[in-house]
Amino acid sequence: MAEVFVSGIIASARGFGDNRLSIRYQLSVGGGWRIVQGEGEGQTQTDCPSVFENAYFGHPIDLHLATSSIQGWPRLLIQIWHHDNYGRQEIAGYGTLLLPTSPGKHVLTSGCWRPKGSWREEMMHKLVGGGLQLTSLSALEDPTIREKIISVSAGTVRFELNIITKNFSRYGILS
Repeated sequence: MAEVFVSGIIASARGFGDNRLSIRYQLSVGGGWRIVQGEGEGQTQTDCPSVFENAYFGHPIDLHLATSSIQGWPRLLIQIWHHDNYGRQEIAGYGTLLLPTSPGKHVLTSGCWRPKGSWREEMMHKLVGGGLQLTSLSALEDPTIREKIISVSAGTVRFELNIITKNFSRYGILS
């Protein structure tokens, strides 16, 4: 089988209004893919900086994937969570990151969004926290669902990934 090795970090997040953030991520792959080694999901620590605009994580990602087809190329589904002074957590944004198809070092940024509520829901979100959440992460994978969601831009998450591909030409997947 053709193989992809992914090694890198979730580096930082910015633009979410407050920088007390953590990120939950999940690898989504198509039918011909499987995880040989590594964790397909995880969570960063919560960064609580007092002076920086960005939240810094340096959270490692280390995956070994095998495939018989390039269909369903792997992507990371990400949820950005905000932690307030009272220990409450609320969703700050959602995003996706398609893993690079070419080998090498990649610095990538994922633009994130959150569902937009009615005027009243948005006011409550600003004053007391909370806000609308997705009931399923399938909206991140399916564009037909995603296009029906009214959303607002929420911020960006920066990744630094190293990609190694193996045996792609042997199996006729890539030339």
